[in-house]
Amino acid sequence: MRKLLISLLACAASLAAQPALSAEAPRLVSQNGRHALLVDGKPFLILGAQAHNSSNYPGALQPVWAAANDLKANTVLMPVAWEQVEPVEGRFDFSFVDTLVKQARAQKKRLVILWFGTWKNTSAQYTPEWVKLDPKRFPFNRDRDGSSNYSLSPFGAETLKADKRAFVALMGHLKKLDSTERTVLMVQVENEVGTYGLVRDFSPAAQAAFEQPVPAAVLARQKPKAAATGTWREVYGDYADEYFHAWAIARYIGEIAAAGKAVYDLPMYVNNALRNPLEQPPKPWNKDFASGGPTWDVIDIYKAAAPAVDIVAPDIYNPESAQVNANLRLFGRADNALWVPEIGTKPAYGRFLYAMLGRGAIGVSPFGIDYFDYSNHPLGATATDKTIVEPFERVYRMFAPIQRQWAQWAFDGKTQGIGEGDDRKPQQLDFPGWSAKLTYRLGRFGEAAWGGEFAKPAAGTEEPGGGAAIAQIAPDEFLVIGHRVRVRMEPAEGTKGMMLRAEQGRFDAQGRWVMERVWNGDQVDYGLNLPAEPMMLKVKMGRPAQP
Repeated sequence: MRKLLISLLACAASLAAQPALSAEAPRLVSQNGRHALLVDGKPFLILGAQAHNSSNYPGALQPVWAAANDLKANTVLMPVAWEQVEPVEGRFDFSFVDTLVKQARAQKKRLVILWFGTWKNTSAQYTPEWVKLDPKRFPFNRDRDGSSNYSLSPFGAETLKADKRAFVALMGHLKKLDSTERTVLMVQVENEVGTYGLVRDFSPAAQAAFEQPVPAAVLARQKPKAAATGTWREVYGDYADEYFHAWAIARYIGEIAAAGKAVYDLPMYVNNALRNPLEQPPKPWNKDFASGGPTWDVIDIYKAAAPAVDIVAPDIYNPESAQVNANLRLFGRADNALWVPEIGTKPAYGRFLYAMLGRGAIGVSPFGIDYFDYSNHPLGATATDKTIVEPFERVYRMFAPIQRQWAQWAFDGKTQGIGEGDDRKPQQLDFPGWSAKLTYRLGRFGEAAWGGEFAKPAAGTEEPGGGAAIAQIAPDEFLVIGHRVRVRMEPAEGTKGMMLRAEQGRFDAQGRWVMERVWNGDQVDYGLNLPAEPMMLKVKMGRPAQP
């Protein structure tokens, strides 16, 4: 009996020491036009770190984990390349995937896998050598004169067959490896697809398809521009070539995603190099963006042609505030969760985290955020050391302790956020019953209207860098997170109200609010002035009793 008791106790101790196991796979859910990524059955906020393209080898992982930990990221986005897992046709090597997942668990990080297959930044550079060297079997796009293009054709039947086979093998391996612990949350299928300099494939197979009637599924979603039905040219006129190319690539990706999901059902998404979101209405393609990619104006074509793809996601590398805000608005739709898998690493991007997370994004990830001595400047920062994480870490550290709760608030429609505009003008966020008025470049004491020293911009505000995200956690209570911004909470127009209490504090590991001090007097007379380092305030508002 004593031996049995000891054995049972040892077994219990062993089970207790094992990581918690998930009962269900990660999945996307929607309600009232909002979205959440459920992980272990609850909304999860991805505070991501995307590794450089060439960090997908065991010997390169340590700098990735170091940067992700410094960033306070909870998820790492990591490429897995076709050339890496199938260097010889039909022979698969998933040893890197095994190492990656094992180390992620040891680092207490989740993963998003980026499948670099037929296309990576529109090119075939991550395909195996046996694909690259056999253009007859794996054809490239053709231009109008029949000359070969640099990008593989979406009408290459053998290319699709081979890519799909490799992707299915990867998903099958992930299921075997990870279907219990659920380290991998999502999978990106291909990377920034489309073609630069060529509007579409003009090969015989492509041309034959182009001359066919537009599929009914596309017509149901992408509004016709000329005729209600007919060929691509008849229905879409000057936009026909780019729309057709989007459909062809989306159909190709959709087949791969569907086959992978049939083996292991994880959320899947496509990312894209953006076109100008301020060009309204969009003009026909003129060599000014990657034709065929999932840009904002063809999201409906991708939804129609690739229903197995859950999200069309923007890669944001233009820090102009009007462009950022327009892209967030265009990609965050009732039928498309907002997920920003790549943003540049210049310090200017840090303030936009407030806008992304406040708008209900399921997550965000700066690109190239590992300590690899390479910079993609001017898209990203010139730094490759620890300074690269600082503009993002200061925001991540605010959200990390409450990432689950924030994800739930966002799913419930209780959050808003914004980054300082390039014009430095005041902004306003409206909530039921209350408004938050945001101003920038002010000192922490006094009003600019007083003139003199008070009217001078605060030190350190030479470039736009402030912002705030706010959650309405009760009818008259708010959680305010931000930096370099003055926030005034005011009653909605035509009503009366006042601030009753403002607590500076934090949430502990158990999600409990820990008050550090109460702001009053000078600290609230001129609004809530959040300093250069982000701060968290819990603000209680109230309304006077009616006489």
